[in-house]
Amino acid sequence: MKYRTLGNTGLKISEVSFGTWGIGGDWGGSDDAEALRGLDYAIGQGVNFFDTADVYGGGHAEELLAKATKGKEDEVHIATKFCRAGDIHDPRTYSEASIREYCERSLKRLQRERIDLYQIHCPPFEILKDGRVFEELDKLQAEGKIRHYGVSVETVEEGLFCLDVPGVKALQVIFNLFRQKPAEQLLPKAEQSGVGILVRLPLASGLLTGKFTKETTFNSNDHRNFNANGEAFNVGETFAGLPFAKGVELASGLSWIAEGRGDMARASMRWILDHPEVSCVIPGFKNVRQVEDNLGTLEVPSFTPEELERLRDYYLSQVAEHIRGAY
Repeated sequence: MKYRTLGNTGLKISEVSFGTWGIGGDWGGSDDAEALRGLDYAIGQGVNFFDTADVYGGGHAEELLAKATKGKEDEVHIATKFCRAGDIHDPRTYSEASIREYCERSLKRLQRERIDLYQIHCPPFEILKDGRVFEELDKLQAEGKIRHYGVSVETVEEGLFCLDVPGVKALQVIFNLFRQKPAEQLLPKAEQSGVGILVRLPLASGLLTGKFTKETTFNSNDHRNFNANGEAFNVGETFAGLPFAKGVELASGLSWIAEGRGDMARASMRWILDHPEVSCVIPGFKNVRQVEDNLGTLEVPSFTPEELERLRDYYLSQVAEHIRGAY
């Protein structure tokens, strides 16, 4: 395993870490036994960082992490998120009482005394600009309930704003071959500010595996079905904001990246890790095979300057105009 420091927190985390949205059951159901085997395998391979949220399976993903990391609380770091269990537009969701309750519930499910990284879960920009939510997080940090805090953001503008908040130590962003905008300003400025970057949805909800066709369908309880056009939450969280059929078409134009790199998924995540400002990439998984496949990214050769330019040109000329929603 290879490790990078999460901003200036001093935490050394595995370059390939894992998100737990999938094992929570929001990607068409999951098998707990398989999920626990996947978690155990990942930890055995040196993965020491997992991202979750209180709404992933209604907290079920946190409970699975508690089982998988019992007795390893000092070795395996957990980042969780809050606010989306309430009305994200209601200021009361970010009151001291509410945040404290969210935190205590996550601590109980995680069976931990402290959360390593506590993140605001894609709140409206107005809440961030108001600033009081950060004051409440400062209190929890002073009490030892949380070690560090950060923000999961939807847009580059939100991310740039958060870099000026002294207590923010990490940003979680959507960054992949279909969503390259963060590389322009956000990543360099985050590095200058000592803020870590966690990359979610590195495979654009699976589009960048190259395995989908326009006829591919998803279960009714899979967000790739019920949020394909932003019906349930921000459209950018599903297929990077691309219409599904267009995304399949665009992915086929990137099939060449798999040459000499195993497959498109590994190559796509290698591209992300080729940006030194990135602390780690957090793909999802449901079983050991998927964990193993994703960890193969560590053995993939980096892209050449010429290849990087080709990928940048493809994004600008073919992809960017089709992305929906603010990003």
